[in-house]
Amino acid sequence: MISIKNLTKYYDDFCAVDALSVDIERGQILGLLGPNGAGKTTTMRILTGYLRPSAGTIEVGDLDVVEDSLEVKRRIGYLPESAPLYPDMITYDYLLYVASIRGIRRVDRPGRIDELSELCGLAEVMHKPIKELSRGYKQRVGLAHAMMSDPEILVLDEPTAGLDPNQIVHIRSIIRRMGERKTVIFSTHILSEAEATCDRIVIINRGRIVADGSPETLGAAGLQSQLIRVSLSGASESEVVSALSGIDGVKRITSEDGRGDPASYVVATDGDLRAAVYLEIKRHDWVLLELTRERQSLEDTFRALTAEAPNDHHDGEEKE
Repeated sequence: MISIKNLTKYYDDFCAVDALSVDIERGQILGLLGPNGAGKTTTMRILTGYLRPSAGTIEVGDLDVVEDSLEVKRRIGYLPESAPLYPDMITYDYLLYVASIRGIRRVDRPGRIDELSELCGLAEVMHKPIKELSRGYKQRVGLAHAMMSDPEILVLDEPTAGLDPNQIVHIRSIIRRMGERKTVIFSTHILSEAEATCDRIVIINRGRIVADGSPETLGAAGLQSQLIRVSLSGASESEVVSALSGIDGVKRITSEDGRGDPASYVVATDGDLRAAVYLEIKRHDWVLLELTRERQSLEDTFRALTAEAPNDHHDGEEKE
């Protein structure tokens, strides 16, 4: 459906997107996940024809976003981070205006607006000026705008930013319903949103893809690092740290309750070393009360892949 090859974007001498390549299948809900300044918004703006790339290509079907910009835009519904609405217009009048500029036949406009009103939960505010709406309702109006022409692709930039939990749940529901018959790409830095909504997650850091997969695979197998929780009795903290640190693959040991007895520790390891930890405790004849492995979460993967150094991006366009 969408093929991105070696996409690169510079702002003066700053590289916001660095040779990014990814293929997106029809009908996927894909989340672009990354810290602020990672390159998500810039990538979306190039995909939607708002910006020109410095290098590389994006093809939508058999169309190039630069060479066939107008036709690509007809196939895409785009919701920027802040919905670009006319605040003095009545909600219904605004959507009627959007229907006209999207080329919907006059006879079909009321029916299409009614469909989107039901889908986006706008019935209560159709008669209100947009400037009087809450941020959540403004986002819903923006979604209705993006979907007005029933596009094949929806591109949503931080669609739940600044919303309360109830509003987030509603927007998430709309995205999932749209994903049943459309290709949806949305950016976020909220991990729970990506896990709850996406079929596939692409993690971007410093303009490059650092991970790509389903929420489950990224969480379970994205990294080899494991956490083992140990509770034991009959040993001092220094003895435990000294003994377990000698196991090949143990990276660090953290005491959870100081010098108590029994005491609990979290052991960070390369891979599953529960057997080695158990044998070392047995060798010292300590009393083992608990030995469990904590599963790697998407948050663990995200933090490990994006926290190598602070992102101090300061280009004029990237505002994630």
